[in-house]
Amino acid sequence: MAPHTAPRPPTPHRWARWVREALLDAAALVAPVDCAGCGAPDRALCPSCRALLAPLPRTALLEVRPGLRIPLTAGIAYDDVARAAILALKEDGRTELARALAAPLLAALDLAYAQPGAAGALLVPVPGSAAALGRRGFHPVELLARRAGLATTRALELAPEAPGRAAHPAASQKHRTLAERTSARREPRVTHDVDGRAVVLLDDVVTSGATLRAAARALERAGAAIAGCAAIAATPRRVGESAIPWGAAAAVSACIDDAPATATRGTVTMRAPTTSVSSWKA
Repeated sequence: MAPHTAPRPPTPHRWARWVREALLDAAALVAPVDCAGCGAPDRALCPSCRALLAPLPRTALLEVRPGLRIPLTAGIAYDDVARAAILALKEDGRTELARALAAPLLAALDLAYAQPGAAGALLVPVPGSAAALGRRGFHPVELLARRAGLATTRALELAPEAPGRAAHPAASQKHRTLAERTSARREPRVTHDVDGRAVVLLDDVVTSGATLRAAARALERAGAAIAGCAAIAATPRRVGESAIPWGAAAAVSACIDDAPATATRGTVTMRAPTTSVSSWKA
């Protein structure tokens, strides 16, 4: 007969998990919620859906203008649970989902800040419109960065909409060419001194890259050096001129020795830094 073995005392990790689960249960009783991914009751995001937000970084080169292509990184594909969570945060005010989206956000930024010239770069969110701010009460990109423990620099703002100019419905975006998307995208105004500074641009979702291109051009004219762009999620590759040729990033555990990114057929392969994201985030 095997000797009796006393149960092991709970580890700090287990205690933290139990406390977190208890708080989630209590919160569900006060304000019941459904999982943003699958609709399961009593959790903002169930364990199965949370696991599907594990980073799967991808990289590309974004052509800002002829002769200027900058590294672009995204932490996860914009589909399934990632799409549902981001939409719930932005359109339904489910800001409790921001922390669950921190992992793909930080994965994208780890790659962006590993690029030559990105050390010490300002992290600049793309601006949202005043109308969207009034409707939501927050800027999604800034909130996501803040919940991930990141300090951002608000260096851009959108100019007011010209009188009589109709906004393009979001549903029509997929039917427009890259030129139409770019021409319709209002270029933001620079509101912060960025002359001589390196900048990494941050967006929540990248589709054609039109928003990032407009922001990068404005910052470049103001004297900034655009070291890279990052997004939490990227729409799956589509067919057509507005499709971004994404490639899978190398393993995040890989090392670099300040080596430049390697471009192949328009796709850039970026290797992760030797240090973690905590070495550059606030």
